[in-house]
Amino acid sequence: MAAPNIVNVATITGQTVPGTLTTSNSAWVTCASEYVYKVNSIIVANIDGTNTATATVYFYDSSAGARYQIIHQVPVPPGTSLNVMDRNSGIYLEEGDKIEGMASAASDLTMIVSYDAITD
Repeated sequence: MAAPNIVNVATITGQTVPGTLTTSNSAWVTCASEYVYKVNSIIVANIDGTNTATATVYFYDSSAGARYQIIHQVPVPPGTSLNVMDRNSGIYLEEGDKIEGMASAASDLTMIVSYDAITD
């Protein structure tokens, strides 16, 4: 399906997806059919009180069948957060595209992805 016309939209619905990263790469957000998602922010926080953990976040382009790193093994010290992306550097996901993430240590990092789901 073709990406919706984002000049003439029918609905824009804000969405937020939180969760805990593991040591296996997993899809956080997958763009649904008939939609375009504008990713507004990605925040990674270290909830471990002692240890630094690294974060890797990918953009998966379904039309190319390729994965591209947004950040790669960036250290996140204990008790801090990393603003991976904000509204000023947002990206668009088309049908089947994904935001994926993983950490160097299971349950040490959380990730929150905020996006607008757009349809015409």
